[in-house]
Amino acid sequence: MSDLDERERQAREAAASRLFSGRVEFLLSAPQLKFLPDPTVPEIAFCGRSNVGKSSLLNALTGRKAIARASVTPGRTQELNFFEVGEPTLFRLVDMPGYGFAKAPVKVVERWKNLVKSYLRGRQVLARNLVLVDSRHGLKDVDREMMKMLDDAAVGYRIVLTKTDKVKASDLERVASQVAEEARKHPAAFPELHLTSAEKGMGIAALRAAVVADALGEEWSSG
Repeated sequence: MSDLDERERQAREAAASRLFSGRVEFLLSAPQLKFLPDPTVPEIAFCGRSNVGKSSLLNALTGRKAIARASVTPGRTQELNFFEVGEPTLFRLVDMPGYGFAKAPVKVVERWKNLVKSYLRGRQVLARNLVLVDSRHGLKDVDREMMKMLDDAAVGYRIVLTKTDKVKASDLERVASQVAEEARKHPAAFPELHLTSAEKGMGIAALRAAVVADALGEEWSSG
């Protein structure tokens, strides 16, 4: 990376950090599509298996301790939760229902799936999806199902490895390589992996800058 590229990266990360240090507020929870907010600004959605560390990552990205409530019981998030960023609102973060290990009745799980599918396929302001993958386990079939759903909906997505501080360096390198190789087979997957640790702060600044760039596109300036 050249000095110019490095300065640009640092400037973008600093600008994103400043933005998130401002207004970040919970807007609403939508248990059904009819409760979605008006599609007036870009949205960045976060999805992942239950207990993947989604709430912790959202808290780390926004620099808040409890903007998204981390629960000891996986599968608590049963609705689409919207958070507004910026004053005036520049974009929204969308916390999607966790999938996989949720201890819920089959009918409830199916309702979540239908809500998520309908949102992904019909939400014109959805700028990017982040698929969170536990670095201790790598991709599971439920992750692949979500990736295929995003491919079919033509929604571009970034794969974010979480909890990297819980994995030995050699194991992390192996898992990251396997996930990257598989991601290349998915047309909607972004080629770059994000390795993060909400607890240690690893990769958070870079992901924060990527989220802002995805939301605001070419209009966003690091100045």
